[in-house]
Amino acid sequence: MLDTTGLTAAVERFADRLRAAPQSRLQRGAAAEALELARELARRAQEVESPGTPPRIMPDAGVFAVADQLTVAAADLAEALRTAPSRGAAEVDEAAELVRAARERAGL
Repeated sequence: MLDTTGLTAAVERFADRLRAAPQSRLQRGAAAEALELARELARRAQEVESPGTPPRIMPDAGVFAVADQLTVAAADLAEALRTAPSRGAAEVDEAAELVRAARERAGL
């Protein structure tokens, strides 16, 4: 089974920082950055689970929900990659790098 610890650990750090961030920081772009990342992770999970099916777009549930949305999207992707026989560690590493880059852009 594929080890997705790097992805889940990176997401947990980012989500914790989002939850601790003041509303002003979230509204200045951190929440938007996190939502964009959550949508990308959700899209990737859907692609693994249902190739060829148009992805559903994660809705914007507000700045205070984005940490939870990010956590759920990452958990979905991690599980999809763990159970997909044709997927590899490179995809986990790539997703973890997306998380790190988004956290930097968000200033968290």
